Amino acid sequence: MILVLDDEVNPEYRYLGPEIAEFTPDSEYHVYAEDPETPPLSAFDGVIVSGSTASVYEDGYPWFETQMELVRRCLEESIPLLGVCFGHQLVNYALGGDVIEDRRRATFVEMRTLDADDTILAGVNPVVPVLHSDLVVEPGEGMEPIAETEYNDYFCTRHVDAPVWTVQFHPEFTERVRDRPSDWSDGDHTFAECNATAVLENFAAYCEP
Repeated sequence: MILVLDDEVNPEYRYLGPEIAEFTPDSEYHVYAEDPETPPLSAFDGVIVSGSTASVYEDGYPWFETQMELVRRCLEESIPLLGVCFGHQLVNYALGGDVIEDRRRATFVEMRTLDADDTILAGVNPVVPVLHSDLVVEPGEGMEPIAETEYNDYFCTRHVDAPVWTVQFHPEFTERVRDRPSDWSDGDHTFAECNATAVLENFAAYCEP
């Protein structure tokens, strides 16, 4: 079973965490932003950390440090971990990386995969949906880039030794939720070009006991 941790601090925007669980077979959904008591990790085959409208460098969220400790524990114990958007930023930040504020992006972007054989990005089309205002500009210790965009060199990362991956885009954002609060714009692409949910399928397959 995979533990899905929802880090969204605004209940009005708390619709993407459940979408992660929806696209992840055999998962348990937990709103970490309200209840930072993590279920026993020994009961799970992997962990997914969701997006959030919060920023990792903000004050006022004491559970950030608690979750960063969880990231370090997953690393130490080789528990498979996938960070999505805010999760991507938090994982890298927890390992000493740098995250900065950027302009708001809520649209499709084109990424360039640096390793076609990567476990998590295998088979994922270049067009992916993003909803973010922050960027990882220096990866955490042991994290290496596996995809980039024209505006960011560390769009997706993975750990060199442990089963830890992060993606800046939202694999769970599909046409089904495009009208939810997000200020979304298709731009030059369409959902027909996007199969980003494959990231969640790939991670679930990797975590199979």
